[in-house]
Amino acid sequence: MIAGITIKFTGTIMDLLLPWILSYTIDDIVPLGDVTLVFIWGGIMLLCAAAAFITNVIANRMASRVARNATQAIRHDLFEKISYLSCKQVDEFTIPSLQSRLTSDTYNIHHMIGMMQRLAIRAPILLLGGILVTLGLEPVLSLILILTLPFMGLLIYFISKKGIPLFTEVQKSVDKLVRTVRENIAGIRVIKALSKTEYEKRRFERVNTEVVENESRANTAMALTNPAMNLILNLGLTLVIIAGAFRINAGLTRPGEIIAFLTYFTIILNAMLAITRLFVIFTKGTASAERIRQVLDAGEELALEPENHMDDGFHITFEHVAFSYHARQGNAAGDPQAFNKAGKNSLEDISFTLRRGETLGIIGGTGSGKSTIIRLLLRLYDPTEGVIRISGDDIRGIPQDVLHTKFGVVFQNDVLFADTIASNISFGRSLSREQLKSAAVCAQASEFIDSLKDGYDHMLSTKSANLSGGQKQRVLIARALAAKPEILILDDSSSALDYKTDSLLRRALNENMKDTTTILIAQRISSIMHADHILVLEDGKALGYGTHKELLEKCSEYHEIYASQMGDEAVV
Repeated sequence: MIAGITIKFTGTIMDLLLPWILSYTIDDIVPLGDVTLVFIWGGIMLLCAAAAFITNVIANRMASRVARNATQAIRHDLFEKISYLSCKQVDEFTIPSLQSRLTSDTYNIHHMIGMMQRLAIRAPILLLGGILVTLGLEPVLSLILILTLPFMGLLIYFISKKGIPLFTEVQKSVDKLVRTVRENIAGIRVIKALSKTEYEKRRFERVNTEVVENESRANTAMALTNPAMNLILNLGLTLVIIAGAFRINAGLTRPGEIIAFLTYFTIILNAMLAITRLFVIFTKGTASAERIRQVLDAGEELALEPENHMDDGFHITFEHVAFSYHARQGNAAGDPQAFNKAGKNSLEDISFTLRRGETLGIIGGTGSGKSTIIRLLLRLYDPTEGVIRISGDDIRGIPQDVLHTKFGVVFQNDVLFADTIASNISFGRSLSREQLKSAAVCAQASEFIDSLKDGYDHMLSTKSANLSGGQKQRVLIARALAAKPEILILDDSSSALDYKTDSLLRRALNENMKDTTTILIAQRISSIMHADHILVLEDGKALGYGTHKELLEKCSEYHEIYASQMGDEAVV
C-alpha cells in the first residue's frame, strides 16, 4: 500500500505540473518567438502526461491487489471468528446477519479499500496542490476558491451524519432478505407441497421492497452531495471568470495565468467531485466495517476456567443444573461467569450420574429440554446454575478441543456434505478404510453402501438428497462411531429407522461399544426401554429417573407414553 501510494503521489504531482508548464509556455516562452523552446516545453508536457498515465495505471493495479488481499484476510479472520463464536453469540447475531457480514459487508470493505487508495491520495493532493499553485499564480482569485471550502466542509459533515445510520439500516434489511431466502430454500418442499409459492413470493416482495426503500433513502441522502458540490464550485468558477476578466482588462494579470488558473480550478472541481464519490463509498464502508468489527471484537463467552476436579467415581455427572436460553451472561460487579436470569428456564434442577459404559435414555415431549441437556454436556452453552462433570472434571475447565474429542454425536437435524460417503464418515479425521467399514457395519449402513455402484466412494448430492431418511441417519451414526468415542450421543437419530433396523442397531451398540457411555434421545420408548437409566422430561423438569420397570411403576407420565405407543402389555 505504501509503495502504491508513493507511485500515486508521483503521478499526481505530474498532473499538477501540466497547467503550470502551459502557463509558463504561453506567458514566457511564446513571446520569445523561439519555436525550438516551444517544442522542448511541449515535449516536457508530453513526458509529464505519460508519466502521470503510467504511474496512475501501476498504482491503480497495486491498489486493486492490496484491496483483494486485505479483503481476503478480513474475510478469513471473520470466518474463523464466526467458527469460534458460542451458540449464544450466533443466536444473538443470527445466521443470516453473519452471512451478509461475510459477503456484502466484506464487499463494501473491498470497494472502500480500493477506492481509498485510488482517490483518497490523488484527490486531496490535486485539491491542496491546486490551491497552493493558484495562490502562487493569482492570490486574489484564489481567495474566491478558498471561500467555497467551508461550505463544502459543512455539506460533507451534515450528509455523513445522516448517511452512516441509513447505510446501517440498509445492511440490517439485507440481513432480513438473506434470512427470507434461506428459509425459502430450506423449506422449498413444504412450500410446494402446501401450494404456498405465491404466499412466499409476496413475503419475499415485502422484504425486498424494504431493502429497496432503505437503499433509496440512503442513496437519496448521499445523492445530494454531488449536485450541491457542483453548484458551489461552479458558482466559484463563475466568480473567478468575472473577476479575472476585470483583472486582465486592468492589466493586473496575464492571459496565461488565467488559463492556468481555470485549468487548476477544473482540476480542483474534479478532485472535489472525486472526494464526494469517495465520501459515499467511505460512508457505506464505515457502516459495514462497524458490523464486521462487532463480530471480530465479540468476547470469548465460553472462556476456559481453572481446573476443578472432584473424584466422584462417575463418568458423567449433572449436579442441580439449570439453564435459560434468555439469560444474560455477566453482571454489574464485573463477574463474567455470573448470569442474570431473564425469562423461563429451559432446564430446572436436573441431576443424574452415569458410570462408564452405561446408557441413559431421555424421553419427553417437544420442547421439554432433551436436546438442551446435550448442548450443555458438549458445552455449546454454559449452565446458569449447577455443575456438569466428566470423569470428575468440571467441563468448564476442559479445553474445548480436548472436550469435543471425547464425543461422537448425531444431532437431531444433522448435516451430510456434498462429498463421498467415506469422507462424510471420516470427516477429516484421517481414519482408515477399515475403521470406516467397521463403523458402517455397526451403524447398519454397510448393506446399502455396498449395494451402491461406487460403494464408500459414492458421491452425495447437496443436502444428501440422493439418500433416503433412514440411509442418512445410518451414515450419520457411522460418523459418530468411527473414532470410537468415549461418549456417544444419539439425539433422536433413529426416528427414520424401521423397528428391525433400530433393534439391530441397539444390539450392535451393546456388543461393540461396551466401554462407551451412551446417551439416547428418542421419541419411541422401544429405542430406550433397555437403557440402564431413563430420564423423563417435561417443560425442562425431571418427572422421573430410573429403569424402564421402575418408571412404569412410579412415573405416571412414562406409563402413559408406554401405553400410547406399546399398549398395556406386560412389562418386559
